[in-house]
Amino acid sequence: MSELSVNHLLGIKYLNKEDIQLIFETADHFKEVINRPIKKVPSLRDITIANLFFENSTRTKLSFELAEKRLSADVINFSSSQSSVKKGETLIDTVNNILSMKVDMVVMRHPNPGAGVFLSKHVKASIINAGDGAHEHPTQALLDSYSIRERLGDVKGKKVVIVGDILHSRVALSNIFALQLQGAQVMVCGPKTLIPKHINELGVKVETNLRKALNWCDVANMLRVQNERMDISYFPSTREYTQQFGVNKDLLDSLDKEITIMHPGPINRGVEITSDVADSKQAIILNQVENGVAVRMAVIYLLASKIKQ
Repeated sequence: MSELSVNHLLGIKYLNKEDIQLIFETADHFKEVINRPIKKVPSLRDITIANLFFENSTRTKLSFELAEKRLSADVINFSSSQSSVKKGETLIDTVNNILSMKVDMVVMRHPNPGAGVFLSKHVKASIINAGDGAHEHPTQALLDSYSIRERLGDVKGKKVVIVGDILHSRVALSNIFALQLQGAQVMVCGPKTLIPKHINELGVKVETNLRKALNWCDVANMLRVQNERMDISYFPSTREYTQQFGVNKDLLDSLDKEITIMHPGPINRGVEITSDVADSKQAIILNQVENGVAVRMAVIYLLASKIKQ
């Protein structure tokens, strides 16, 4: 069997095209497993995984935990709000204390960009980045690409627009890297204040007119506005944002073609997309959630097989 070129999953920018292909082929197998009556495989019975979440998370945390349990790994959950971090303990001390319990792999979400990279240089365990600040969220980008591949047959040659708060989004950056690596064309669309100044240097198109962006694309990945990362106001009002950058069924039906709608969640219904769009046949939002477990199983399995060596 092939193996990943990396020992950690710190960001899409550290992967190559073959890595992504291997993850998807492995996820295909696990997707079949999780749709069986008995959804567990004994693959990782001797592996212990710690989930370290220094930032709030519902879907990602549940998805990782389910993936780990489906693989029969031993799982430790750690929440910083109930830990010694509150007493001033450093990140390395926290992790080393956990590793002394003989943990093989750490899944970590952290508010600081680069936290996973920093950790990978100081501890022996394999690190999976479950989101670091506004930097990267690699497993989300992988499950997004996997979902496009499932719906449209291939990612190569597809036109994907990422709409919304690009400036504060780790999902956007990881998606740009993953989509380009697979040969897709990428556009970002949103208010000028929420698009990073030098993003065109990444080879993406920039559009501030939503209708033009939707007429251009095959897939629209809708992002929420991340109010929790904003210390100033980036647009006049939520109502005005929705009028210019929100997708409703009338807008979709008026396009020249049928496009696929995605959303990494959580959805602010009535802001970036309306309920009739989120629940429509064009949306693959629930497919993304299901695929998230299979893709995370694949990533964990492939990294764990390198630990076992």
